[in-house]
Amino acid sequence: MVIILVAMGAGIGAVLRYLITLAGKRYWPELPLATLIINVLGALIAGFLGGMQLGGLGAALLLTGLCGGFTTFSTFTVDTFVLVRNKRWSVALEYYFGSILLGCLAVYIGLYLGQLVGN
Repeated sequence: MVIILVAMGAGIGAVLRYLITLAGKRYWPELPLATLIINVLGALIAGFLGGMQLGGLGAALLLTGLCGGFTTFSTFTVDTFVLVRNKRWSVALEYYFGSILLGCLAVYIGLYLGQLVGN
């Protein structure tokens, strides 16, 4: 049962990531803003679920499945490498450090909000 829930969540997360990526390619073709949005939003959701202390089947579906299928570290690193390869140094640095900073901030905010809702 747990594996099915993880698979369902991951599938939904991957489809959502794909749709946001399509929008990103349309509106920001030269910048990896879609990946930034995806990862920061995923960090916020993961923090929120963690703050709620979601466990068991809910955590399998939403945290491991949905957030795992939605967020993408591999695309983040490839996007950074492409910016460096194209000698867009300042954009690469802003994207790299901005993603980490915003991701950590999103987790912190999510944890706080999750604790509010969970209590």
